[in-house]
Amino acid sequence: MSDRGRGRRGGGGRGGGAGRTPSSSGGRTPSSSSGGRTPSTSGGRGGEWTSLSGGGRGRGTVSAPRPMYQQPQPQPQPPVSSVTRSVEQLSLQPSSSTQPPPAPAPAITAVQPAPASGVQPPPASSKAVRVPARPGFGTAGRKILIKANHFLVQVADRDLHHYDITISPEVLSKKVCRDIMKKLVEDYKQSHLGGRDLAYDGRKSAYTAGPLPFASKEFVVKFDNDSGGARREREFKVSIKFAAKADLHHLKQFLQSRQSDAPQETIQALDVVLRATPSMNYEVVGRSFFHTSLGEKGRLGEGLEYWRGYYQSLRPTQMGLSLNIDMSARAFYESIYVSDYVIGYLNLRDSNRFMSDVDRLKVKRVLKSVKVEVRHSGIRRHKITGVSAQPVRDIMFSDDTGARTSVADYFREKYNIRLRYPMLPAIQAGSTAKPVFLPMELCKIVPGQRYTKTLNGRQVTEMLRATCQRPHEREAIIKQIVSRNGYGTDEIVKEFGIEVGSELATIEARVLQPPMLKYHESGQEKRVDPRVGQWNMINKKMFSGGKVDTWTCVSFSRVDPEPLCRALIDMCCSKGMVFHPEPLVPFRSAHSGQIEKTLGAINEECTRKLAAMGHQVKHLQLLIVINPEVSGYYGTIKRVCETDLGIVSQCCLPKNVARPNKQYLENLALKINVKVGGINSVLEQAVQGRIPFLTDMPTIVFGADVTHPQPGEDSSPSIAAVVASMDWPAVTKYRGLVSAQPHRKEIIMDLYTEKEDPKKGVVRGGMIIEMLKAFRRSTNLKPGRIIFYRDGVSEGQFNQVLLEEMDAIRKACNSLEEGYLPRVTFVVVQKRHHTRLFPANHNDRNLTDKSGNILPGTVVDTKICHPTEFDFYLCSHAGIKGTSRPTHYHVLFDENKFSADAIQNLTNWLCYTYARCTRSVSVVPPAYYAHLAAFRARYYIEDDVVDSRSTSGGGGATREQVREFRPLPTIHPNVTNVMFYC
Repeated sequence: MSDRGRGRRGGGGRGGGAGRTPSSSGGRTPSSSSGGRTPSTSGGRGGEWTSLSGGGRGRGTVSAPRPMYQQPQPQPQPPVSSVTRSVEQLSLQPSSSTQPPPAPAPAITAVQPAPASGVQPPPASSKAVRVPARPGFGTAGRKILIKANHFLVQVADRDLHHYDITISPEVLSKKVCRDIMKKLVEDYKQSHLGGRDLAYDGRKSAYTAGPLPFASKEFVVKFDNDSGGARREREFKVSIKFAAKADLHHLKQFLQSRQSDAPQETIQALDVVLRATPSMNYEVVGRSFFHTSLGEKGRLGEGLEYWRGYYQSLRPTQMGLSLNIDMSARAFYESIYVSDYVIGYLNLRDSNRFMSDVDRLKVKRVLKSVKVEVRHSGIRRHKITGVSAQPVRDIMFSDDTGARTSVADYFREKYNIRLRYPMLPAIQAGSTAKPVFLPMELCKIVPGQRYTKTLNGRQVTEMLRATCQRPHEREAIIKQIVSRNGYGTDEIVKEFGIEVGSELATIEARVLQPPMLKYHESGQEKRVDPRVGQWNMINKKMFSGGKVDTWTCVSFSRVDPEPLCRALIDMCCSKGMVFHPEPLVPFRSAHSGQIEKTLGAINEECTRKLAAMGHQVKHLQLLIVINPEVSGYYGTIKRVCETDLGIVSQCCLPKNVARPNKQYLENLALKINVKVGGINSVLEQAVQGRIPFLTDMPTIVFGADVTHPQPGEDSSPSIAAVVASMDWPAVTKYRGLVSAQPHRKEIIMDLYTEKEDPKKGVVRGGMIIEMLKAFRRSTNLKPGRIIFYRDGVSEGQFNQVLLEEMDAIRKACNSLEEGYLPRVTFVVVQKRHHTRLFPANHNDRNLTDKSGNILPGTVVDTKICHPTEFDFYLCSHAGIKGTSRPTHYHVLFDENKFSADAIQNLTNWLCYTYARCTRSVSVVPPAYYAHLAAFRARYYIEDDVVDSRSTSGGGGATREQVREFRPLPTIHPNVTNVMFYC
């Protein structure tokens, strides 16, 4: 928050910038892995945290004047058994001693939970973690019927057996392994396998619908392998050894909520059975299948095409086993000659010119490990291992006679092939010791090879255009997929006694009421009741308009910025901001190659002028930047402004600047206001203290996310971001911190840190401590409740993330004050899933929005949700294009004892507080902001993360790469306290 913004709100009677005094020393330095953060706090308890407690008063009192929001008088909070709560919090296991029926929300109070004993070690294993049971089902909202792309699966009582499979010599290709096992079944099914089929997973496991006639046996399989080189017969030894019996009874008990732990082995076995036949017929990518027979393919450009297919996954749900099926599409290499691919990929105008080292490196990265086929001397296949440094005309080697010749001359003399592109490099196959050089124009890319790198902007647009289906179209395609798969006629599926329903699941859902939004009293419309997830800024003024005294503009394009700036200032002022009419220094124009130099010069000129004027503001508050016409410079601009200079910037694309429309200007004004410390709107129920589990006691809402490097980039770090609300009870302003951590590391490492200092002893720091102190400075209150929305976690990581990150939260709180244990609710936010919800009647306008999707606020916590755990699907936004994807929320830890209605309503209402638009958003804003902050931080170390074509390919990170990672530069103090990432 800026100085001006905090003064206007009244920060508890503190003067000037006292609340933003830098943390005491001893924490991380800018060179640490958490370079994007402000310095960490000192090791001892008390200090900045307890100094705000109001003299000699107890921990449960508040000495600050009441905030601007109207709140009921504080009342004592019911006591909590400190010993019991401490043990349960640290073991992450619910106990009957702390699970009374939900009580009515008490009045707003700053009283803290009763102190517990010191933090103790958490469970030694993630297996000890117990996720809370569902407290009941929600009842709030208007009941409606919808459909979901889940199909009921019935399983007969079969005697499932699991067998370990070993193939020697070892085969790395799953496809070849499946071919070998298919040949084994063909050869030995009747004679040795007792007439049974094997459902094989492509690696180490196979399943049967009953016992085989042996416990362990080795088979010899002769297999014609034509995948590389000439067709030849190879011999493999396949060992089949009994491993275990799958427990169907346990599965039934779990589905009936009589068992708390899911029998993953049994579910895995049934999933393998349902995937066995399509795995033999289609290209397998994760849990999806692709083939040209599954739909028309299309071009993406630059040598790529998309294939259509479908996703399939077996899931335990309340209605029983459910097969989740969804349409899908994936990028594949076009089956074209490598020379054509390279010319298109590099956009070469003259293929007879020498290729630069930069272009050659790009080609090497994008083609590494791609299989190609040559036909000049019979059909042979090779895997690309590299690209030659010289063109084919200059590569010399000794031929069969020992004479030295070039690759180009060799093909002309031996095969009578005159190369058209002698200046292109050759592709390299074989080993480093015995390389094989092949002209690109003779090598054709083998079809069906998935493109694993990140698509560029144009390719993403083409992919979205191809896969963007309206709800009724997507539902029809899913039905066609189920019909075409023919589960009822699949011999393996029938042998295991599995039946798959043909109709989408019909579910009773509820449409939650939207919140009432409050704007400034001076506007014609002081409050708004959002309709179908959207509203506008007509006749409204921002709840708290920011003030901009010092600003200017720089253009790195040919567009004149004057008209935009004047129109933008008028718009900001009309919406309640205070904007100085004249720039601090004259507008500048500069070439895109001079970005860093120009920005530095502007900052220096502004600082010098402010010092000469004796201005109260010591730095430039806002810089409006017109981006270059060519993309790729946004990251550089943000890195320089936010880490080097400490300037809040607003970038604009040249195409929008020339003729700015009203909607564009309104959106810019919304973003600028929060970047300078303002508030666009608030939930009326929040400022009135009427939101259960949020306004009854000081509550801080966290959002966290970890973003990983794009596919194939093995040396870049993963980036963790944490945001936290700073303005209880409104919960609209979020401070952001970012931190680099080892490559592909999912657990957030810097939530809590300890370092040994020779003078101070143990120095405690980390993101949680910094956020809690910032909240205390901003509100003069200590949070009694933490709501933690964690994005980017897959189901397989639930226990580990909960175990380690809850432990970090506990340690951080306890390090601030002995026994300080605010109640925590930990919710995982999942967007990357394949559940889709459809209106029961696509023609009923009362059940759909304008795009034909289900209404915003639609929530589901029955039938397709977890049998026992606390989860729900929420579609909080109105659709725009295609089919809306609901967000899946899974409560992994809950000391606040949320009811289903309370957490669902709170999450839905928070989705209306997103600062950058006048629409409800699909993901709860704290998680959304964390994602934005993490993505912004990647610009600090990679500049242009959009240009994916320079990514490296293949291979995993080495131990050295994982251990060593590039730290983030420190975010400038001028920027850290505002929502710079918006």
